[in-house]
Amino acid sequence: MPAKVPTLHEWLGGSEALSRLIERFYEKVPSDPLLAPLFASMPKEHFEHVAQFIAEVFGGPADYSALHGGHAAMIRHHLGKGITEPQRKRWVALLLETADELQLPGDPEFRSALVAYLEWGFATGRHQLSPIAGYGCREAADAFVELGGSWWALPAGE
Repeated sequence: MPAKVPTLHEWLGGSEALSRLIERFYEKVPSDPLLAPLFASMPKEHFEHVAQFIAEVFGGPADYSALHGGHAAMIRHHLGKGITEPQRKRWVALLLETADELQLPGDPEFRSALVAYLEWGFATGRHQLSPIAGYGCREAADAFVELGGSWWALPAGE
């Protein structure tokens, strides 16, 4: 019998490791010239919500959906933020730098899966945040999720 492929959530060390990653990442954001303006007015609990969302996407507990309304709600929170391509690239790079700093798994399989999820998530989000034929951004986000366009909890390796 082949070994079970872990979810990214399991592979990175679970919710505790992910919370440390996100907390440390957001400690760095205020001193980053590209990211600081995006997060200047974020409430303190923002990093907890991000950790819950990523945990769920990576195959962990469904706390974000249960507590904050799921994928469509996350998309709505990002409407009108005007995130630029340099800011997107910096967000991904700083998160990966922080993962290295905290010594999250560095094996090529984990790292490639992590980068793929982050890049895919941003590409999917960019698409969802764009108005589509006759709909505004909010309606497009709702329609995308209702049509099954969620990227929740895909196991690593698939």
